[in-house]
Amino acid sequence: MKKEKLETEKPKVSVIIPVYNGERYLKQCMDSIVGQTLKDIEILCVDDGSSDKSLEIMESYMHRDKRIKVICQKNSGAGAARNKGMSLAKGEYLSFLDADDFFEPDMLEQTYKKAKKQNAQVLVFGSDQYREDLRTFCQVGWTLRKHALPPYRPMDHRTFTENVFKVFVGWTWDKLFEREFVQGYKLNFQEQRTSNDLLFVFMAIVLAERIEIEEKILVHQRRNNPKSLSNTRERSWQCFYEALTALRINLVKYGLYYELEKDFINYALHFSLWNLNTLQGEKKKELCKMLKKRWFRELGITEHKKEYFYDQIEYEQYREITRSYFW
Repeated sequence: MKKEKLETEKPKVSVIIPVYNGERYLKQCMDSIVGQTLKDIEILCVDDGSSDKSLEIMESYMHRDKRIKVICQKNSGAGAARNKGMSLAKGEYLSFLDADDFFEPDMLEQTYKKAKKQNAQVLVFGSDQYREDLRTFCQVGWTLRKHALPPYRPMDHRTFTENVFKVFVGWTWDKLFEREFVQGYKLNFQEQRTSNDLLFVFMAIVLAERIEIEEKILVHQRRNNPKSLSNTRERSWQCFYEALTALRINLVKYGLYYELEKDFINYALHFSLWNLNTLQGEKKKELCKMLKKRWFRELGITEHKKEYFYDQIEYEQYREITRSYFW
């Protein structure tokens, strides 16, 4: 007779989903998780003060599946919701998914098996984008730069052949994290509106001694959703600067800044310009003024000459901004 699993036994993976007014896509997201071929999981849905039917949808799933727990908090942002979910998680590994994205049915099984085989602290897997406006999937090879990785596994950031902060993207939903590793370093998300996962992801990457990848596309990011935070960044245009500042502070804290300073400054320029170039309206002018007046200097960019920068096109845009009389 098989021994029944104790309720306190660790599930293999804890899936954490921050939800804020996600009723339009939430059922597809939830179906992609409850239908996973890996059954030994827990699903932590954190409702971030939704005013639509999101909570009702999550509770209907919870009543049908004992693996699901629904936690409610007042609206505090996705970072706070993920932190809340992590504080309750019991799984060996942590997985994060946004309410408008969705997994392949065998995502957790494939990534968990590979992570366990290599004793990986972080596993990064393939992703693509689902274009909501075109109803089609688009390839995005830049999310996992395989050419910058060594031929052996597992690996760490010192074996990368490109900027450490550009080999993977600073979001969580295409990664699996060992919970014990995360807890050991007390990694948390910044509790700000956008760019709240950058600090968590990049600190995990530079602190991990064992990183593994799975090249298969196992998660789909929804793009061109008009309600997503990425499409409303004008309301939190300064968050990327707060994320970069926090990253530098933590690199110093762990004695990694001297080693990674050049990569950090190059990434800081890249991410500053990306935020500027993708922002619309009056806030774009305000951001440009702040970069020119303070932030380029505070991020360490103004201290270095042309030869220091990996991307000369980005350097030329930076110089154009600093020389311009119009900002």
